[in-house]
Parts: sequence; structure tokens; C-alpha cells
Amino acid sequence: MNEKIAFLPAFIQSYFIAAGVLLGGAMIGALGAFLSGEQPLTAMYRFAGDLRIWAVVAAIGGTFDTFYMVERGLFFGETRDIVRQFLLILSAMGGAQTGVTIITWLTQEHISS
Repeated sequence: MNEKIAFLPAFIQSYFIAAGVLLGGAMIGALGAFLSGEQPLTAMYRFAGDLRIWAVVAAIGGTFDTFYMVERGLFFGETRDIVRQFLLILSAMGGAQTGVTIITWLTQEHISS
């Protein structure tokens, strides 16, 4: 995340970016599955699981920025940066999990055997 953004807006944006990446990717992927003759709801459920890590990476703005912040925290004693990055990653993981939960509710794949 950009350092110029205050923490609380970045925290909220991280959550919703991850949820949006997951929901949008799964739904557009389901459209592609439908056009290619596959079952769209099953594909949507599968895509939601596959996109989880990419939603988190997209929400935190890529991995290099995060590694740089963690490095600064470890080697230069700026623990505030480590805690901030941890909370942003946690927020992104929460958004991705929310997206997976919505897709699971929408597709009802957890009910089928």
C-alpha cells in the first residue's frame, strides 16, 4: 500500500479490494465456463478457491512493497511497519474469505455431494 494513505482507509480498502477481486474473478470466470460449455456454478466455486491468494496479493499492492516494509521493521527497528503490514494482510485475508463465503452461499456447492 502507498505510505501516503492513512492506515484506516488502507485497512478498509485492502478488505474490499480482496473481496472485489475474488468476487469479480469468480463471476467472470464462471461466464467463461458457461461460454465454453462447462457448469458455471461449479466453476465459480472452484475459481473462488483458486483466486484467494491472488486476491490477497492484489489487495496489499504486490509482495515487494510488503517485504520492504517488513525488512524495514526487522532491520531498522520500525516495528510499527511490521504491525501495519500484518494488519493489512489480515484485512485482505478477511476480504478474500468474505468473497469465498459469498460465492459458497451463491453456488450452494457445499451442500452437493
